[in-house]
Amino acid sequence: MKRIHNFTIFIFAVLLFAACSRKKNTFITRNYHAVTAEYNALYNGDMALADGKEELTLTYQDNFWEILPVERFQVKEEIGTPGNQPNSSNFSRAEEKAAKAIQKHAIYIDGKEYNPQIDEAYMLLGKARYYDQRFIPAQDAFNFILNRYPTSNNINEARMWKAKTNIRLANEEGAIEELSELMEKEGLETEDMADAAAILAQAYINLDTLEAALPMIKLASEYVKNKELKGRYTYIKGQLYNRLGEKDSANLAFQEVIELNRKSPRQYMINAYVEQARNFDYEKGDKLALLELLNDLEKNRENRPF
Repeated sequence: MKRIHNFTIFIFAVLLFAACSRKKNTFITRNYHAVTAEYNALYNGDMALADGKEELTLTYQDNFWEILPVERFQVKEEIGTPGNQPNSSNFSRAEEKAAKAIQKHAIYIDGKEYNPQIDEAYMLLGKARYYDQRFIPAQDAFNFILNRYPTSNNINEARMWKAKTNIRLANEEGAIEELSELMEKEGLETEDMADAAAILAQAYINLDTLEAALPMIKLASEYVKNKELKGRYTYIKGQLYNRLGEKDSANLAFQEVIELNRKSPRQYMINAYVEQARNFDYEKGDKLALLELLNDLEKNRENRPF
C-alpha cells in the first residue's frame, strides 16, 4: 500500500512538472498555464486596475464651463519628470501582475502562442501603463497584441485603446484613421461601436472640428449601455450643439440628460438645467416659471454640492 502511495505521489509530481513546462505544447500544459494566469496574476491585476480607476474617478473634477472630455481622466503634465509619482500604486501593481503572467505562463512555440490568456495579460499591461500616464509603453503593449494576435477576441479593444493612446500622444489623425476603419467593420458589437464613436468624437473635439465630433458623440450616446456614460455623452452632445449655435437642439439634449434623473450622476442633471437657463429666451420665455425652477433646484438639499 505504501509503495502504491509513493508511486502515486511520483506520478503526480511528474505531471505537475510537465504542466509547468513552458516549452511543451500539450493539453495539460496549455490548460495549467491558462488557468494559473487567469485566476492568479490576471485576477489580482484586474482588481488592482479597477481600484486605481476608482481612485481616479473619485478625485477627478469636471469643468462644466468647457466641453467635457469623453473620459474622466486628467493627464498631469509633470508626470514622468524627476521627483514626480504616477497616479496610483495600483497601476504599478496591475502592470506587475500582467508582466508576471506573461513571463511565467506564455507558451510561444514556433511562432504561435498556445496560452489563450496571454493577450488578456497584454491588454492589462497596456491599460495599467495608460492610466499610469506612460503612453508610449502602453502603445507598445497594444501594438504587440495587434501584431502577434491578429485573431484575438481582444483585437477590437486593442485597436480602440491604441487610438485612445494616440490621442494622449497628440496623434489625433492616427486615432481617426484607426477608428474610422474599425467602425466600417461588419458585425461590430454595439458596445464596441459606442466606445469607438466616443473616442473618435474626442479626437475631433481636440482638433476643434466640432461638426465632425457631433455625429460621433450622438452615436455613442445612442449605443452606450452604461447610464453614467449615457448621461455624460448626452451632456457633451448638448455642449457641442451650443458651441455650434444650435440652442434648440442643445436644449433638447440637455432635457434628455434631465430625464435620465437618478439613472445618471446628479451633476450632469444639475448642469443641464443650468445650460437650459443660459439658453433661455428672455423675450419670449416664461421668466416666472424659470425663476421658480431655479429656486426649487436651489432649495433641494441634494443639489447643494453642485
